[in-house]
Amino acid sequence: MENLMSKLLNFYNKPRNKSIINYLFFGVCTTLVNLVSYYLLSKIGVERLPANFISISVSILFAYFVNARYVFNSTVRGFRKVFKELSKFFTSRLFTMAVEILGVEVLVWIGIADFTSKLITQFIVIVANYLISKFLVFK
Repeated sequence: MENLMSKLLNFYNKPRNKSIINYLFFGVCTTLVNLVSYYLLSKIGVERLPANFISISVSILFAYFVNARYVFNSTVRGFRKVFKELSKFFTSRLFTMAVEILGVEVLVWIGIADFTSKLITQFIVIVANYLISKFLVFK
């Protein structure tokens, strides 16, 4: 068991693996923030479109902080540099937010339940967000 733990730690500590594993972990956390907030908003009577917008916005805020710190190890300091990085992050997430909102609406329109539609679009958004963050935002 100790040998297995040692191998897992060695695998995790390789920079590329660590980034991907952390992204997947915090991506799941971000998705949970998104889904739980959407679920709660819909349960208190907020309509689908505003609930979707709010839940995505909350998850974007969460995602920036965990991605900057734990996934891409951002080293930017100073208000202007952080603001520039944050702006790029939010702009990219606005794009994927539009993909998600449109995706949910299209899937609902073709007859898939709203929560199931939300789950389906998450997979597309997670991959797109990683690639955009890695190559455009936190390069």
